[in-house]
Amino acid sequence: MEQLEYQEGRTEISHMGKVALIERLTADMESRNATTRQGIGDDCAVIGNSVVTMQTLVEGVNFDMMYTPLKHLGYKAVAVALSNIAAMNGTPRQVLVSVAVSNRYSVEALDELYAGLRLCCERYGVDLVGGETGTSRAGMVLTVTAIGEVAEGCITYRRGAKLHDLVCCTGDLGSAYAGLLILEREKVTYQADPNFQPDLAGYDYVLERFLKPEPRLDVVKALREQGVVPTAMTDISKGLADSVLHICRASHCGCEIYEEHLPIDYQTSRVCSEMSKNMLPVSCALNGGEDYELLFSISQKDYEKVKDMKDVHIIGHITEEGMPAVMVTPQNTTITLRAQAFQGEE
Repeated sequence: MEQLEYQEGRTEISHMGKVALIERLTADMESRNATTRQGIGDDCAVIGNSVVTMQTLVEGVNFDMMYTPLKHLGYKAVAVALSNIAAMNGTPRQVLVSVAVSNRYSVEALDELYAGLRLCCERYGVDLVGGETGTSRAGMVLTVTAIGEVAEGCITYRRGAKLHDLVCCTGDLGSAYAGLLILEREKVTYQADPNFQPDLAGYDYVLERFLKPEPRLDVVKALREQGVVPTAMTDISKGLADSVLHICRASHCGCEIYEEHLPIDYQTSRVCSEMSKNMLPVSCALNGGEDYELLFSISQKDYEKVKDMKDVHIIGHITEEGMPAVMVTPQNTTITLRAQAFQGEE
């Protein structure tokens, strides 16, 4: 009878948004140390002038070994953690890596994984200073903790966007999801016919965007050189819509972004048209995820400093509190932005 009552009162995790889930689980947690400047609720925790973040990748949820090279996986695991450091306007310094694997993996396989970890650390001047190895009953679980630093007065949170601030993003959007669509298409065909040879020619850009993303530390550096401190910032890991809503929620504001200003690569548009006549590139940009670009707001006074900056696009502006987050189409209609439901993935 008790089990039946439990089932009747059960709330599925997939029915709750990720933000709501985290808020529920951490509602009674308070900071007890003066050095904890920011706890749960942003891309990183802030401890003194250090920013700290953790990212976990789970086999079968965040990556599929059928089409994920281990060296790429190691690189990506570090890169996505460093992206959170970038989102706080920080500079990464150290990472710790924890990996749990089943007996399906060999020592040589882990050598390949760590080759990718080292390559990303070398590229971004980061030290791998520790971690843990363990066993898993099924597949691989990979966790990277990244530590960075931010100069006093330069830490950028999701909160802080002000009325009339300009909204910017880096790079292009939806391309990582386009890469995933190609890999999943080839996987399905291979499963139906093991003699099938995948044809990935012409998809290099979108495949690399998915398998080997790069944290936008170059843009953080460029903004710093121009003397621009964003008023709010987050990374685009689960689609543009999710990231816009994070900033609006934390900053108690609304937002208007303009569809015609969203940066979408031609390869992303091509993949969408190949997959389905009803698949719109803008949908990939809004909800695809794993681009690991930056979304940030700036004061209008910094417009001249940013307008010609490489790989930075002004896509909208902040509206007053109480207004929704919307996308304005070329036909001047508005679409309310909604984040996808939490399905357990990062």
